[in-house]
Amino acid sequence: MEDEKSTVMMASRDRELLIPVADSVHDDSPKPSSSSSPRHAGRETFYKVVRSWASKKFMTGCVILFPIAVTFYITWWFIHFVDGFFSPIYVQLGIDIFGLGFITSITFIFLIGVFMSSWLGASVLSLGEWFIKRMPFVRHIYNASKQISSAISPDQNTQAFKEVAIIRHPRIGEYAFGFITSSVTLQSYSGEEDLCCVYVPTNHLYIGDIFLINTKDVLRPNLSVREGIEIVVSGGMSMPQILSTLDTLLPLERSRSDGR
Repeated sequence: MEDEKSTVMMASRDRELLIPVADSVHDDSPKPSSSSSPRHAGRETFYKVVRSWASKKFMTGCVILFPIAVTFYITWWFIHFVDGFFSPIYVQLGIDIFGLGFITSITFIFLIGVFMSSWLGASVLSLGEWFIKRMPFVRHIYNASKQISSAISPDQNTQAFKEVAIIRHPRIGEYAFGFITSSVTLQSYSGEEDLCCVYVPTNHLYIGDIFLINTKDVLRPNLSVREGIEIVVSGGMSMPQILSTLDTLLPLERSRSDGR
């Protein structure tokens, strides 16, 4: 029994001796130096600043080069497209000069414009439209495309967009940008009212809403129709910083002055 007690006491003594040994092993493990942490943080800050600067300069280059690349690509595609109308004729004749078909196409379009401006050309055009408007499916395509082309026509007599207009829409304090397409007189029991048909584009230029607005409530800015089309197509990015209207008084102020 005494031997067993001595054995148990020796085992417990050895266990007690092992515990501080383990603690000493953990204490001797290398700890990161406090001087290396500021260097690591400074290096990460420097890398973040460099990455931010590089990304900003890269995006600046993309913003500058994107419109230039798109302009050159569309121009090059347009030249090839127009050149393809007459270039096969020159190839059959053994003449292979790049750009000759493009020059011929531009000259042909110019001559068509000169011819259609005359009385004979207008008569031929009217005759051709008479045949086209009697075709079931083709006439709808022709009428839609003609309305689109007449919107930017330099002829003021046939221009679809008469003036650029600004109307109060959809609530007071908000304005909508549109085009005056026609005028109409509304007759009722209370009398007659002059209205303007204002077309407000909702999806670029060819899809939008039509509003009949009193002529007194329509603001007419000092913008041409071409400038208005550029504003709509660019999503408002080409809008001038200052807009002045032909009317010196807003509709609300004008109604107050009329009441006086």
